[in-house]
Amino acid sequence: MSTSMRSWATPLAIGSFIILAVTGILMFFKIEGGYIKPVHEWLSWLMVAGVVLHTIANWKVFVAYFSKIPAVSIISVAVVVTALAVFMPASRSENPRAKMMKSIESARLETVAELAGKESGEIIATLAGNGISVSDPSMTIRQIAKANQKKEMDVLGLVFR
Repeated sequence: MSTSMRSWATPLAIGSFIILAVTGILMFFKIEGGYIKPVHEWLSWLMVAGVVLHTIANWKVFVAYFSKIPAVSIISVAVVVTALAVFMPASRSENPRAKMMKSIESARLETVAELAGKESGEIIATLAGNGISVSDPSMTIRQIAKANQKKEMDVLGLVFR
């Protein structure tokens, strides 16, 4: 049984490691196009399954590692790092992109028009053509969205189109 499981558990662990290593490195460098992030997140389950099955198939060797100081040290450090990653509070500082979007959403249409490189009248006409009314160019994007039962991002999508 152990030999049969080993014949596919080890390749599963190796194959999933390759996927996670490549996609993880790409994500580290902010290269997240295509399906990189969902592949990384969802196929991590393959790695978990492969490692669990690999461990079961190689149980005697696995248990023997706990009698070696270097192996126990490495495993202990991994457990501590994992615990810190899971239980340490994250930084309270807000994502700069989120701050920027909140600022734009709370900015007057006239100000956002300048950012978009357009005249506010042109934007009002574009919005009106898409069923969004603007009674005053000094309204904020948030006010415009709320008055028209739209999401701020929908309004901004039309502004920056």
